[in-house]
Amino acid sequence: MRTDIFARLDREPEPPKIETPRMSRHRIALFGGTLAFYLAIVVAVLMSSWLVTLDWKVMLFRPYQQWPGIHAFLDYYVVLGQRGPTAVMVACWLGWRSWRQHTLRPLLTLGASLLLLNVTVGAVKIGLGRLGPHYATQIGSAELFAGGDIFPSGHTANAVVTWGILAYLAATPRARRYLSAMSAIVSLGVGLTTVYLGTHWLSDVVLGWAAGLLILLGLPWVEPLITRAESWIFAARERLGARSRLVPSPPVTAGTPRPVPAGQPAVGEASAQNPVREPVTAGGRQAAVAAAGGRPRAHTAPPAHQSHGARSERPPVTPAGSRRPPHADRTPRGGTAPARPVAGS
Repeated sequence: MRTDIFARLDREPEPPKIETPRMSRHRIALFGGTLAFYLAIVVAVLMSSWLVTLDWKVMLFRPYQQWPGIHAFLDYYVVLGQRGPTAVMVACWLGWRSWRQHTLRPLLTLGASLLLLNVTVGAVKIGLGRLGPHYATQIGSAELFAGGDIFPSGHTANAVVTWGILAYLAATPRARRYLSAMSAIVSLGVGLTTVYLGTHWLSDVVLGWAAGLLILLGLPWVEPLITRAESWIFAARERLGARSRLVPSPPVTAGTPRPVPAGQPAVGEASAQNPVREPVTAGGRQAAVAAAGGRPRAHTAPPAHQSHGARSERPPVTPAGSRRPPHADRTPRGGTAPARPVAGS
């Protein structure tokens, strides 16, 4: 007996009724405030201000030595900020949503956010080149332009974007609130875990939070490009489907007539370039030669395209006389034998 759960799964899903977020005044204000905070953190680190001093105090405190009991758990928890595992988990969920809702917007939005994350965060990492706490060389120094790549924290920014994209794509306001709180807790815990393990400065984590939030707040500006990409992908799929639905021509086997190309007469139809040739008998051939006023041509082989059926229609030519030489002793049929001389007469 079927239950309501299976009946719901078998039912065709309705198109998604999710409104695309727009750059409202409130969102623009949050984006501007976050950008100002981002630039303030960068300037504070460049000037080796009190923020750099706080970084060194937290680093020398060595939290992993103060609370060693949670070290093993946090080693696994920090994986929630790694780009590879988190992107696969979130992509599986968004892929299922795309399949059920017949839209590519969730997957395309995830791809666009991760691309922006790689470009923006990666450019700042390489440009500033800050070394991590384990590789620091001078106490009190900002360790900038030394070939490092930890400022801002990639783990933190990735946790904000990857888990925050679930709240961004939520279908209802209630789900958006719950997912926003969950992503905030996860990203906050991942950032503090990197400080505990000693792999990032505190200012790296703060800048990572701001970098990830900027990407989530600026995604509505990318929505028109996502819509165009989705339309292009669906149009390409329709073109490929139309080509695959074309019926191929059947192969020509021996004994079956070949299809006649357009513009060429069919078999049995006469034209100026391809007249129909009638079978000619021996008497007819001689009459045609005499009418033309010329000598008969030597016998040539029939053309390659002539079928054997036309040759079989020719009647056999009966020779005019017997091919056997005459014999004096034999009597033709129906005649009388000549009188032979009698011996001794």
